[in-house]
Amino acid sequence: MKEYLEQSIIVKTAKNIMKKKLTGDEFQSELKRAVKHLSYYDGTLKQIIKKVGFCRLKPHKKYFETLVDAIVSQQLSLRAADTIFGRFKLLFKDNGSFPSPEQIIAMDDIKLRGCGLSNAKVKYVKDLSIKAADGTIKLNKLGVLPDEEIISELIQVKGIGVWTAHMFLIFCLARLNVLPAGDLGFKNAVKKNYKLKKFPSEARIEEISKKFSWRPYRSVAAWYHWQSLSLKI
Repeated sequence: MKEYLEQSIIVKTAKNIMKKKLTGDEFQSELKRAVKHLSYYDGTLKQIIKKVGFCRLKPHKKYFETLVDAIVSQQLSLRAADTIFGRFKLLFKDNGSFPSPEQIIAMDDIKLRGCGLSNAKVKYVKDLSIKAADGTIKLNKLGVLPDEEIISELIQVKGIGVWTAHMFLIFCLARLNVLPAGDLGFKNAVKKNYKLKKFPSEARIEEISKKFSWRPYRSVAAWYHWQSLSLKI
């Protein structure tokens, strides 16, 4: 009964906090609560947290750049993605900053492919740029929308699915209660850390999340599992 009441208080507090825009100090305080919560309810995460250290998730406002990067990086290794995204930005080096949607729309497709983008990714990046420029995707309002509305907004873009939307929510907006159950790296980490015999399905990930009371800090739990892939546990 005591644990149930404690869990209810934590969830209610987190929901109230997420209704307003957090300051830097408030966000750090919320991360501390997340670490304490996950350590209390999940012994496996407790050990990972001890080895990894404090969670380094942090919100930022580079919405458009993050989405372009996500499209460019799809199905690529980290090194390849960084190389191609670097070449992409060099096309617009005279701007002194990340290109606007209008500048990407105006860029010749052949030059974009020359960076290493596939024909499909050129179409996806331009579709994102068109929808950002004409207001179909209201980038300036994404930060204040609920998670599900953000996902609905983003999947209007060709090449952006739920996985990309989840990555945007976690690594750009730093939303703390997103469960990226479809991410392969996350699934690998869960299989390794809980010593599962089979590769977990999304439903199994959901079960584990509930069993160890990750809510309302599922993003933080996922972040630690991703980090654990480079640890010897």
